[in-house]
Amino acid sequence: MRTKPTLTADDVEKMMAACTAEAKKNNWKVSIAIVDDGGRLWQLHRLEGAGAVTAEVAVGKAKTAAMMGRPSKAMEDRIKERPAFVLFPGILPIQGGVPILSGGECVGAIGVSGVQSHEDEQVANAGVAALG
Repeated sequence: MRTKPTLTADDVEKMMAACTAEAKKNNWKVSIAIVDDGGRLWQLHRLEGAGAVTAEVAVGKAKTAAMMGRPSKAMEDRIKERPAFVLFPGILPIQGGVPILSGGECVGAIGVSGVQSHEDEQVANAGVAALG
C-alpha cells in the first residue's frame, strides 16, 4: 500500500496566516477557504468587510482546485472551449482557487473571493508558498 501526504492542522494554520497577511497587506476584504484533497472544509476565514457571498465562493473555488488538482482558472479557461464543462457538479470555474501539492499529489486547495480574480489567486498563492 502506498503512503500519501496529507495536510495537518498546523499546515492549515500556517497557510491561513499567510493568506490573511497578504490580504491585509493589500487592504483586500476577502474570504479564504482551505479544503482537503476531497474538497472538505478545513478552515474558513472571512475578513472584516468581506461580503457574505464571498465565503461561499471561496469554498467553491477551493473545492474546484482540490478536485481537479489544478488552479480553478484552468476550468474557467477550459469552459471557453467546451461550454458543457460548466455542468460538472460541484465545479466553480472562476479564478482564485489553487491546489496544494506535496510530492506531486494534491493534498488540498485554497480558495479566495472578494477582489479581482487574479488578486484572489495572489492571496491563495501566498498561502501555498507558506508551506515551502
